[in-house]
Amino acid sequence: MGLEETFEVLLARRRDAGRLRRLNFNPPGLVDFSSNDYLSLAENTEIQRNVLAKLERRVSTTKQDQAVIQGEHRRILGSGGSRLLDGNSPLAEGLERKIAAFHGAPAALLFNSAYDANVGLLSCAPQRGDVVLFDEAIHASIHDGMRLCRASQCISFSHASITGGGEAESSTAPSIDSVLKEITAAGYPNTGIRDGSSNVFICVEGVYSMDGSVLRARDLVKTVKTHLPRGNGHIIIDEAHSTGVMGTRGRGLVCESGFEKDIWARVHGFGKAMGCAGGIVLCSPTTRAYLINYARTFIYTTSMTFPSLVCIDAAYDYLADGRAEQPHGHLLQLVHFAHQLLRDICNNRRAPSDAYDLIRVGEDAPGSPILPIFTTQPRNLASFCQLRGYMVRPIVAPTVPVGTERVRLCLHAKNTVEQVKGLGDVIKEWIRIQSQTAVAAATTKELGGLGKTTASRPRL
Repeated sequence: MGLEETFEVLLARRRDAGRLRRLNFNPPGLVDFSSNDYLSLAENTEIQRNVLAKLERRVSTTKQDQAVIQGEHRRILGSGGSRLLDGNSPLAEGLERKIAAFHGAPAALLFNSAYDANVGLLSCAPQRGDVVLFDEAIHASIHDGMRLCRASQCISFSHASITGGGEAESSTAPSIDSVLKEITAAGYPNTGIRDGSSNVFICVEGVYSMDGSVLRARDLVKTVKTHLPRGNGHIIIDEAHSTGVMGTRGRGLVCESGFEKDIWARVHGFGKAMGCAGGIVLCSPTTRAYLINYARTFIYTTSMTFPSLVCIDAAYDYLADGRAEQPHGHLLQLVHFAHQLLRDICNNRRAPSDAYDLIRVGEDAPGSPILPIFTTQPRNLASFCQLRGYMVRPIVAPTVPVGTERVRLCLHAKNTVEQVKGLGDVIKEWIRIQSQTAVAAATTKELGGLGKTTASRPRL
């Protein structure tokens, strides 16, 4: 079989399983309950005007004015190469210092995406003999980084043990406490973990994109310090989905918890609430220098362009000035309203039988703008909502474990109470139709059974 034929077989197999991915466009006019633009900054006209003004100043700068800016190039559309060759600039280094200060970190290093940041960090930081512990629900970028790293072991632990959530997950992974007890026990082969000569990297997320659960940072830090008192436990937190929506002025979960000095590295993404693109690693100056020398996703790639840096800079100005406080407050109110609405829908529905579970949402109020609606029919429900003007997305295996399929509802500062109510009405309509269909199917089956019984009776 040739290569193309092999691809066709694999694609057909995924298509038959209902897991084939396709590129598509969002039809215009749909209410956005899907994108990661939580603060709606990507559509913010104030930020857009600020970006355009900076670009215009760049274009109109005279040669004499330009000469004052030491080492600065007038490139706008391209960066010139990697940061180590021709792609570095005072703007990039100034932005790194600005972001590090905003998040209370000693230093920072920009990457083209948070994905690149995670892969670059995980692929080069662990050394031979080190161990990586990771949440079973961690992002794919961490898995890719671990595949490239030199750690002696990579061990998963249960998602619920660090978030207290994930009630829809049926996990067989041990808790992080159990894993740490095991690798620090007297009989464990790697004695370097106990004496502090081997490092343990613990990989988690601030907010998890598929279920919206929030890391219990205080418990995690306490657990790691208890089991690794020699200071060789290094926590890495991916804050891609907590940037902008947690902490004072959107500084993130670590700043909200006050553990800036207890977390070894933080990865912040700009493609979610910040409304831009790119990522950054917050770390020590030594770690920054190490990444510049060893992180392949930093070394061997073209750096971000001037417009990308300007967009990030403008978004951070918006947060730092407190202008996002009002939309952020509205977003929090909307999250609680939507959760209560969905809870009421779940509690008030009358399913044909106890086994016929149409939708389910978590009982506790969410700590993020992400609300998963668990259902055995995610594609059906999502399509129904989309046809009625509401963009939500189905999340199915292998993105989430089999049996935990869901529709992912993302709320945004631009959304309104009326839009949430409208989506709730559509979901109730879908439940009503599904219930009627189930009742009709059960009745048909029952009548069919009666027919067979009657036909089999002997004539008198």
